[in-house]
Amino acid sequence: MHRRSRRIVPTALASLLLVLAPSLAGAQDNGPFDLLVRGGRILDGTGNPWFRADIGVRDGRIVAVGMLPGATARRVVDATGRYVSPGFIDIHSHADDGSARIGEATIRTDALDRKAAPNVVSQGVTTVVVNHDGRSPWPIRDQRALLERQGVGPNVMMMVGHGTVRREVMGDDFRRPATDEEVERMRALVRQGLEEGAVGISAGLEYVPGRWSTTEEVARMAEELLPFDGVYISHERSEGADPMWFWPSQDAPGPPTLQDAVMETIEIGRHSGARVVASHIKAKGAHYWGSSGSAIQLIQRARDEGVRVWADQYPYPTSGSDGGTVLIPSWALASGSGRGGPPPAEVLRRNLTDPGTAAKIRQDVAHEIRRRGGADRVVIFEYPREDWVGRNLQELADERGVDPVQMALDLQLEGDPERPGGGRLRGFSMSEIDVENYAAQPWVATASDGGIAIPEDGSVHPRYYGTFPRKIRHYALTAGVLSVEDAIRSQTSLPARIMGLEDRGEIREGYWADLVVFDLETIADQSTFFEPHQHATGIDHVIVNGDFVVENGEILYTLPGRVIASQRGGSPGISNDGGA
Repeated sequence: MHRRSRRIVPTALASLLLVLAPSLAGAQDNGPFDLLVRGGRILDGTGNPWFRADIGVRDGRIVAVGMLPGATARRVVDATGRYVSPGFIDIHSHADDGSARIGEATIRTDALDRKAAPNVVSQGVTTVVVNHDGRSPWPIRDQRALLERQGVGPNVMMMVGHGTVRREVMGDDFRRPATDEEVERMRALVRQGLEEGAVGISAGLEYVPGRWSTTEEVARMAEELLPFDGVYISHERSEGADPMWFWPSQDAPGPPTLQDAVMETIEIGRHSGARVVASHIKAKGAHYWGSSGSAIQLIQRARDEGVRVWADQYPYPTSGSDGGTVLIPSWALASGSGRGGPPPAEVLRRNLTDPGTAAKIRQDVAHEIRRRGGADRVVIFEYPREDWVGRNLQELADERGVDPVQMALDLQLEGDPERPGGGRLRGFSMSEIDVENYAAQPWVATASDGGIAIPEDGSVHPRYYGTFPRKIRHYALTAGVLSVEDAIRSQTSLPARIMGLEDRGEIREGYWADLVVFDLETIADQSTFFEPHQHATGIDHVIVNGDFVVENGEILYTLPGRVIASQRGGSPGISNDGGA
């Protein structure tokens, strides 16, 4: 694989800017400013090399960029030796959605430690796009009004959930394609949500109820995006050889693959004309590693043909669902008697007494081990036997002299009888080769797929704390998959363009002052799978709309964020700066 240089070196262009900056500054605003960020190495978000400049901020916006030796300001930040970039934009965030537990897992709360989004802003994130995977609160106007009334740390952009409007129209009768009349009613609800402030449609086509929708249904709803310049972001129907709901002993062969899902997203973009995003793109399962190449080829060819298609990615080789890996199929653990029935271990023991049922269970367990990355990549994180914690399934199977399928069954039978799987397991279902392959693409934005987290929440994916610093530290500086400049672009101007933001994502006069000041030598993710609640290092200041949310490395729990709505096609008063 071609690896770009990991160093940031001033090019001839950067050197020319350094020479010209003093003469250009004479025509610029010299203050007084509300904030002056002085002497930083500016990574403006476009992918260009850094240049040295000062940044003047007034009324929440950048009003001057250049060498401003005589400038005055109410507040001055000395950024000498530091890099300054636009604030990071997380286009797939679960800081809020329709399944969020109010007061626990959402920014829609009066609790300051949630709505200030400390684990989000400490990464340098200044804008989150919420309501993903087809799940949004309803109606959008109520969500927007609450967020604006209570205040938030980062800026927020809201999506309309396809699954939400599908349930609104079809009720519990959703395990089928929608009729034409039902699709028209869904379109009307999508239009309502966009008029109330949403900026696009999210879909969760691997989940209930989106799983039973057709491509035509979704594409027809995406047509509603055009007057609003909105975007369609999809958790696609499959992220590997098959969807997560597929069990070979129970389901018909030929389920959708990653390639099928990518082609569907492309078709929705081609049919509707809207911008579309294949979200948290991956190649899941040991038997599917290497397939990123074909997905990339499909997307690149569609882009060459004029389809407005992008992707986003979190930079880790393990997914959210990997963290709840249960190797035994749910059908083999369910008693059928609802709550109060026998525990999973007892149900499994009974099922194993029937040879035919036992064979099906073993078939499905083997499939799930492979789907979660193979036996050597399924790790024990919690189990009654503490000496097994931190070890993988293959090691335990070898030690016991059994195959991994039997070891998975033993974990259930000998572990916590009330807990599916017997303990907490995590699979590492992706190959770093595929993760790097996607990260190198210029049309792949960085996104966390994480939400709000505080230490009391227990185990969370490290992406909740480390996504954006990790892209810089691991994939740019260490692995050299892309340059630092392009890593910054992937989380600033690129997601801004995807989301239709015209005044964020770059350091440019007239843009909102969403800024990150960081030390390139020390910026790094610190969150781990055993100790996830650790903030990143190396981020000195994070500024949202001209106000600090992180200052000198300290989280301030301030609430300068705004709700950002589309400027196009919406109801009176909806504007890109969140004003109403």
